[in-house]
Amino acid sequence: MNTPRRREGPLVLDRPVRSGARRGEPLDRRPRADRARQVADLIRQQLLSAGFDNGVLPDERILAGQFGATRNAVREALDLLRHEGLIDRLPGVGTVVVGHKVPHGLHRLMGLGEVLHEHGTVVNEVRAVGLVRPPDGVARRLGLAMDGSVVYIERLRRLGGLPLSLDLTYITPEAGEPLLHADLERQDIFQLLEQTSGRALGAAELTVEAVNADPHSASVLGVPRGAALLMVERLTHFEDGTPVDLEYIRFRGDRLVMQAGTHRSTANIQNT
Repeated sequence: MNTPRRREGPLVLDRPVRSGARRGEPLDRRPRADRARQVADLIRQQLLSAGFDNGVLPDERILAGQFGATRNAVREALDLLRHEGLIDRLPGVGTVVVGHKVPHGLHRLMGLGEVLHEHGTVVNEVRAVGLVRPPDGVARRLGLAMDGSVVYIERLRRLGGLPLSLDLTYITPEAGEPLLHADLERQDIFQLLEQTSGRALGAAELTVEAVNADPHSASVLGVPRGAALLMVERLTHFEDGTPVDLEYIRFRGDRLVMQAGTHRSTANIQNT
């Protein structure tokens, strides 16, 4: 039987745990890059939750003690976070927080302005708006005729004057045409849809994935070509289940983090 031995940091075993197949290297023998990534994840969480007083990180020695890592691993972790634009090293001050991400909750169906109202005012630059023939995929998902029309709205959305997302929105003509002359610069589309239609929105199907910034998106959002973006595809329905709004939203991953709460249903698990 392997006997755990105490050391600063995670509890480790003298030998790898084996049960048939190999289960990995002992914790204290992993490559430094692996440990640095682990430390970077933990520090990043504290950065996002404002966990460092006055925006200044403790020195490397203290961080090494907190995370049970070597100073070299901590130094490498800080380098990773510096490349992400979250921290920087200032002479005479130390390592300081320079990048901030705003949380975007996914637990309720809300527009961006509603979600981020505590962090400032979302201002929209309307880049395109009008009636167009729906692409096949859009027509199918919104239940429209292929030879009909759909309202298309493209907006660059800013928070605190900085680009945050590029939104491409398709809306059924009945619900969307009243929005053609609405205040799209200062109001969320969700709010306008409910106001103009007199109908409440119900639920949405949502997909989140990482995509690389194409040349056009990179230019509009102010990021390098190929930079990682968070792509959200959302199909929204009225309360009666009628599809009304299909969006493709590209978020700057360096300025926003997605958050959601989930629960585990034992009954559902047992039935699978």
